[in-house]
Amino acid sequence: DDVEEFDPVKFWGEENGEVETKMDAEAAEKLKEHYRYYLRDDMSVLELGAAEESYLPFKPARHVGVGLSEKLMAKNPSLSDTMVVDLNVVDEGRDVDNDDFRTLAKEPFDAIIMSNTINYLTNPREVLRSAWYLLKPGGTMIISWVAAGGRSAEFPDTQTKMWSKYNDDQHMWMTGSFFQFSAGEGWEQLLGFDISPETAKDAYASGPLAVLDQGKTNNMYVVQAVKGYQDDKIDPEDAEKSIRSLCWMLPSVESRDKNLVVPRLGRVYETTGKEEVRRAIERNIPLLPKVYEAIIKMDAFAFTFSMQAQLATDLLCDPLFKASEKQIIALKEGLGLRTPGEDFWGPVGESTAAVPVEDKISLLGYLVPRFDTGDDAMEEALQAFATGLKPTYAAIRAKCPKFVESDVQLLGSELLAYELLTPGRTTREEFAIWIEAMNEEDLSELLNIRKSYRRAAAEGLDAFVKAEEEKKARREAMIKKLEQQ
Repeated sequence: DDVEEFDPVKFWGEENGEVETKMDAEAAEKLKEHYRYYLRDDMSVLELGAAEESYLPFKPARHVGVGLSEKLMAKNPSLSDTMVVDLNVVDEGRDVDNDDFRTLAKEPFDAIIMSNTINYLTNPREVLRSAWYLLKPGGTMIISWVAAGGRSAEFPDTQTKMWSKYNDDQHMWMTGSFFQFSAGEGWEQLLGFDISPETAKDAYASGPLAVLDQGKTNNMYVVQAVKGYQDDKIDPEDAEKSIRSLCWMLPSVESRDKNLVVPRLGRVYETTGKEEVRRAIERNIPLLPKVYEAIIKMDAFAFTFSMQAQLATDLLCDPLFKASEKQIIALKEGLGLRTPGEDFWGPVGESTAAVPVEDKISLLGYLVPRFDTGDDAMEEALQAFATGLKPTYAAIRAKCPKFVESDVQLLGSELLAYELLTPGRTTREEFAIWIEAMNEEDLSELLNIRKSYRRAAAEGLDAFVKAEEEKKARREAMIKKLEQQ
């Protein structure tokens, strides 16, 4: 038999639309005290999971309730406006999928509260992403729950399985992780509190004497965080910090990948002398998810996370990159994620087989943005590049018989790409004349210059990795110290 899918709107809004929340009075008083400390009556407050009682010690200047029961919210004297929204309907990786709910961002809130609701959310990451968008910078989100009682006692099967199988100590860590995985460093001052009444049971008691604890199961917990201030443009004096804040809310990009890409982008932004590259970085940061959606399927052993980050950086720094459909297809063909076309990526792949993988990444990052430029001359130049590789290699081999094949392909492909694919620089015929005029000494010098770039990049990467490892070690030491306290 088909199992009927649980409908929260029908269950809470219609079938049980008049069932009140029934929080323990002592736990409710503790929550009011907490609100009194962190909130003020002149604030605008958004309440997620709103019902007949908000447990606020005052009536806010503006108080919007978002819940499933219009009947219960109508009983709440604190609410100035209400909205029925199913918070479990989301645009995966982005936010709560409700346009009316999104419009609340036009007047962001000083604070967002959510009591006894986190345990019903099937997609907490997206809900907290929405909360981040709906808060003013510096605004606080406070999530609270009581260990027992309320609707969770009357309707235990409505809680998520993930929540049901953990204890409240684990719930604290879990809720903190929801903040972390929703907007990362976009949430600051992440704090957890046990605000249980004195009459509550000892949640950490164990052993045979634990059964003698006559306390009530009205333990009350809070996890909260503050929305950070996001830069609206890149600060040339601290580009990495600005770029990191601009990446907080990018969907579908792992924190690991952001931590690899952001320092690279920051380094390029601060060291480049080209204003068009800086403008490209500012414009292209929102395109990072599209890049990673394309390259995420690569084998992480053959094409490491660091390599992925370098390719993403090269693409975002290119003024011609726009992540158009044709450019993404070109990227996938260049990576072998799609069957390479016989007119370009097939022959280019065969002709650069001996090029070291790090240099292939640089070449790919240069070639992809030159697709779909709308310039017929660039289209012709791309074809000239693909067909000109073998003749160029032949000329280099003839002049430099001691070159190994990887050096021949590296030098030939990069010279050809730079000369032919720079608008107005060199035609194929002019390039042939130029390469013919070169001698072994000239080509050896160019190769040494090119390899020096790689060595400098490797040294820079080593320094970056060392600095990141030191930061990670300091972070872990701090966490361990906090746990011991």
